[in-house]
Amino acid sequence: MTDVPAEVAAEVADNLADVRARIAAAAAEAERDPAAVTLIAVGKVQPLERVEAALAAGQRVFGENRVQEAQGKWPDLRARYPGVELHLIGPLQTNKVREAVALFDVVQTVDRPKLAAELAREMAKQGRRPDCYVQVNTGEEPQKAGVLPADADAFVEACRGEHGLPVVGLMCIPPADQDPALHFALLREIAKRHGLERLSMGMSGDYELAVRLGATHVRVGTAIFGARDYK
Repeated sequence: MTDVPAEVAAEVADNLADVRARIAAAAAEAERDPAAVTLIAVGKVQPLERVEAALAAGQRVFGENRVQEAQGKWPDLRARYPGVELHLIGPLQTNKVREAVALFDVVQTVDRPKLAAELAREMAKQGRRPDCYVQVNTGEEPQKAGVLPADADAFVEACRGEHGLPVVGLMCIPPADQDPALHFALLREIAKRHGLERLSMGMSGDYELAVRLGATHVRVGTAIFGARDYK
């Protein structure tokens, strides 16, 4: 068990309360029910004591970028904190699909046919069906994962029809140097065409805007845990 210093516990709890209050205010401004927005606390490369502080403060929905990192921390944490929902929000390699299906409740980064096929095969093998989101590369950035907007309709249909994946929503990461509102609106329109109700969009710098534009899930890391140390 991690020994969480009192000052860390207090800091993380205060940050969580602030983020939740901001989500509620943004939802109210958009005449939305704040309960319709799920806060995903992103724990990548954060010290275990900070993740445990968030759990102690009542947070139960978490996001991780890497399968291997999640495997190292979550089995033990889940045994001690019931009710955790774990989202994979980073790129998924096909050689990690077996572990991802076993560990995560939601895979937000389905973005190519080979991955969709492998996920379908592994879900059938394990008898486990994590919810899936299709990641859309709304900024068409070559260095980023995600299906291009022009290909999104056909890919969503293939994921559902050909592969039988439980696709429930869409996810995007807007370019850092552009107005995220345009990207959130684009994602919302693609989702609407397919009757997909879940939109994972918005991070620490823009989650309030994302909520005002219809996000059902926001992925917040540094605003809760503090700056990441990548050493």
